[in-house]
Amino acid sequence: MTANPAIVPAAPARAQSGLHLEDFFVGQSWVAPARTITDADLVNFAGLSGGFNPLHTDEEFARQTQFGGRIFHGPGVFSVAIGLESRLGIKDGTAIAFPGMSWNLRRPVRIGDTIRVEQHVAGVRPSASKPDRGVVTFDVLVKNQRDEVCHDGQWFVMFRRQDTIPAGS
Repeated sequence: MTANPAIVPAAPARAQSGLHLEDFFVGQSWVAPARTITDADLVNFAGLSGGFNPLHTDEEFARQTQFGGRIFHGPGVFSVAIGLESRLGIKDGTAIAFPGMSWNLRRPVRIGDTIRVEQHVAGVRPSASKPDRGVVTFDVLVKNQRDEVCHDGQWFVMFRRQDTIPAGS
């Protein structure tokens, strides 16, 4: 028996295990799993971004700087932080967009540092113009193994509301 090319299997339903706008409240917090930054992280990020500044890629040069050795790219730390935070699952199937952030680089992250993300809800704002969504403001800290804040800032994430049906459903 041959398959009918006009019959296409349905796409699997998208998991919606994340939180909706109504599930968030000011003061709510999470700590994401930690991860150790490796030389491979630095080399891969340099290749991906084109960021071959000798501060990141030349140990002899970097040793002569105020850092005393190579450091991981600041945007690389931010990228890893996004990945760590995603492991919490709070956005799975319910986040619509990441419309902005404010971000501060407080101290360097070095190869061998283990970083984690601490996230706190700072605000929840339903949209005035689109009733099916709203924005959650998160205060975010990236800390190293010595509990030092390396990066911090706010992330603004748009979430679906639970009592609405997404477009196209």
